[in-house]
Amino acid sequence: MHSSHRLDDRAPVFVISVAAELSGMHPQTLRQYDRLGLVIPQRTRGRGRRYSTRDIARLREIQGLSQEDGINLAGIKRILELQDEVSAMQDQLESVRERLENMTPAQRRVFSADRDGEINALRRGERPKRRSSSALVLWRPTRRS
Repeated sequence: MHSSHRLDDRAPVFVISVAAELSGMHPQTLRQYDRLGLVIPQRTRGRGRRYSTRDIARLREIQGLSQEDGINLAGIKRILELQDEVSAMQDQLESVRERLENMTPAQRRVFSADRDGEINALRRGERPKRRSSSALVLWRPTRRS
């Protein structure tokens, strides 16, 4: 398969009966998980649920946590929330790394990063703009021999 023809794992393609079969669960279980916010499928105009391959993977993960590890649904919901937070932070970190790689060596010496991960290069002696009082400023002094 050519790389430009990759399937989107978030595309809502499976009706509830197919999603239930693929995940090894009863459709009523999927409805309960939707109500609890564990796996929230997209909806059609007629309000029908449509599940993605990512949703199916998450349903299987929930099943494993519940049946194999004995974790209750509240615990599973918290685990999934934490996994989503970690994933968002990893994406943000990757974005910061990419921006740093595109900076010149002089720009990388001093920069500020705000709460949202926004990075701004600073000139030597310049202070970050006062958008947020919790800005983090890193400085690496140049070594003089």
